[in-house]
Amino acid sequence: MSTVADKLAKKSSRKTSAKQVRLRLVYVDFWSAVKLSFLAAVALAIVTVVSFFLVYLIVQATGLIGTVDEFFQSFSDGGVSITAFIGLPQVMAFAAIVAILNLVVVTVLGAVIAGIYNLAVKVTGGLLVGFTSN
Repeated sequence: MSTVADKLAKKSSRKTSAKQVRLRLVYVDFWSAVKLSFLAAVALAIVTVVSFFLVYLIVQATGLIGTVDEFFQSFSDGGVSITAFIGLPQVMAFAAIVAILNLVVVTVLGAVIAGIYNLAVKVTGGLLVGFTSN
């Protein structure tokens, strides 16, 4: 009685000749690089906004904002309140600004890197990449 696992073990024990191919990467499509870097930047923007939100919640839950507020009020005789400047709307607005700036910078950086690679290929001949059929 042979089971499916035995058949698969026998099948995998056979050595098949793996065909290896060596290819040279000589061109990166500019628009593909822009689209891919834009998608990576969108993911980074989402992570940025969520992490700002979570850090704010942790700082608020630990009471660190209240402690810092008391510290600054002791120096300014109660004239300056940190809680007036640091609230959830202000933190999320700052997170959105940082996320949008990162979105623009990462997208442009992806395009610039693709352009630099395409120029460098003319000098170096490209990147040699090996592939196998397994």
